[in-house]
Amino acid sequence: MQLFRATNPLRCAPAVYEPSVIAIVSGAKEAVLEGNRYAYDSNQYMCCCMSMPVEAGIPTASPENPLLGVYISLDMRVMTELAIGMENAAGAIRYPRNSPLPQGVALARWDNGFTEALLRLLQLVDSPADMTILGDGRLRELYYAVLKGDAGDAARRAFGVGNEIARAIEYLSCHLEEAVTIDDMASQVGMSRAVLHRKFKQATTMSPIQFVKSMRLNKAAMNIAGGMNVSEAAMEVGYVSSSQFSREFKRMYGQSPRQWRSSNPLPAGMS
Repeated sequence: MQLFRATNPLRCAPAVYEPSVIAIVSGAKEAVLEGNRYAYDSNQYMCCCMSMPVEAGIPTASPENPLLGVYISLDMRVMTELAIGMENAAGAIRYPRNSPLPQGVALARWDNGFTEALLRLLQLVDSPADMTILGDGRLRELYYAVLKGDAGDAARRAFGVGNEIARAIEYLSCHLEEAVTIDDMASQVGMSRAVLHRKFKQATTMSPIQFVKSMRLNKAAMNIAGGMNVSEAAMEVGYVSSSQFSREFKRMYGQSPRQWRSSNPLPAGMS
């Protein structure tokens, strides 16, 4: 869990959202995924069920009215345990294996269950001893509130039975520096190439090839904005040819990697 604060607006820039919940206490944030804009504030929280390449920004913020929020990472093991437990519970909704997959990014209302669970978790922040002893239990309570809330459909499908796309994305995220192919991803989750392609696009709005490229270039753009040199940033995400990297980078962002570094410094605390 991380608390964050921003006092200046930030235009949308490449980012990689890991599986997480982002709750805004004051102000607002926005994320753009394949042309779809998700704006969220103290009325709605963001649930990202899979690692996703997005553009993220802060539309308004000032020293007088700062953005205040909390970022909570979703532990795949615990979320899977809870999701499968809910699926096995009496009366739980079971989804046909052929039903469309919810997308990896979802917005959800701050219902009472989520609000109370988040408050109980935040109450531990000032006491390291309480956090050590009670933190795992209160995180589990928050995860359960997410699974029961408006984002529960997407979260249960990502972490429960039939979570092949989430597992394929997790595999990709751990091997960005390698030449991962669609066949590699399909074999990891026991799917044919054609089925993976169809379900992948349902869940992410992108083809696997588009997704891999976006993940790599977004991660590289973040590293360059944070001060990493261009060659190292390219190698970090699996590019062997620096000229190919520069060409694809400019095609996506409209600037060369070096121009990007000069005009897009990454604000402290907003990585």
